Amino acid sequence: MRATSSLLALALALATTEAHPHHVDARDMAAQSNINKRCAASAGAFAMNRKKRSLNKRSMGTSIIPRSTNVTINTESPHYSTIQNDTCVLVPDVTAGPYVWPRSETLRQDMSEGQAGIPLYLDIGVLDVNTCEPATNVLIDMWHCNATGSYSSFEALSPNTPFEELLDQLNKTVSADLDLHTGNSTWLRGMWPTDDNGVMEMATVFPGFYIERTIHIHVEAHTDWTVRDNGTVSASNVVSTGQLFFDEELSQKIMAMEPYASHTQINRTTNDVDSIYSGETGTGWVPIIQVEALDGVDYANGMVGYITLGVNMTATSSSSTFGGNEGAGAPPSGSAAPSGSAAPSSA
Repeated sequence: MRATSSLLALALALATTEAHPHHVDARDMAAQSNINKRCAASAGAFAMNRKKRSLNKRSMGTSIIPRSTNVTINTESPHYSTIQNDTCVLVPDVTAGPYVWPRSETLRQDMSEGQAGIPLYLDIGVLDVNTCEPATNVLIDMWHCNATGSYSSFEALSPNTPFEELLDQLNKTVSADLDLHTGNSTWLRGMWPTDDNGVMEMATVFPGFYIERTIHIHVEAHTDWTVRDNGTVSASNVVSTGQLFFDEELSQKIMAMEPYASHTQINRTTNDVDSIYSGETGTGWVPIIQVEALDGVDYANGMVGYITLGVNMTATSSSSTFGGNEGAGAPPSGSAAPSGSAAPSSA
């Protein structure tokens, strides 16, 4: 289903609210091309080593998601770049969309929280684009919709109603302080730092879709960050934001399975007509998660997805807080509450 020109304008407006506009000029493209040339070999080796480790864990029957307690929790300063075709992604800024809700972004390694869907284990590698070396202690924050298109904290909103129409119904307009949340549920929202190998692993389920958007996962990266007692980010410089996607052939297969197949009220938007996807790939990067069947045979039994993100570890920004006081108050349901310098072991 193609977005109308007015909805495209709306998407662009959302991209600029409290964020930098999504714009990639010739200088940006040249810089990204240079990063690709410098870091391509390192990124390829990085991804291969992670795949070997994942396969080894699976062959030994070891949990693909380790419960590490050796993660240091810090304080403040990020930004982001992209890296190489089949490894990475994320143009400097892509809209976080209206369904970001920092109060529900929870420090944990399993964000599935009982949601129906095919298990998806994400292996996220992070490289410092200045050195082409793995980057440690980078907080990767992720959120996506469930099998039938709804987001936690916003589940009272219909995933089948065009956004412009939804705003009319709610008597709201696009602005820097737009808030559409209808609750504080936390499913399919989670974040965890990269380990000493520059890797973050997260358990979730394969996303579904909602009107006028292709299947995607939102991602933000934070460096020099701290968290509150309720497991949400309390301080961080402004971070670049991106969205990760899946190959269309895979998406078609998964959407034919339950519970995804029950979402028949709208047609699914594909990558080729999604404005955010075209914006991210306009620089030559391919922000598609490389997915393999967990058992090497059938995707229906679970999947593991690999992608590498490039981060400019020396970048800074003018803001020192993330989401203001969004995370204040009682801990989200089911979240761990770190009280010292180590991340919780039972996320």
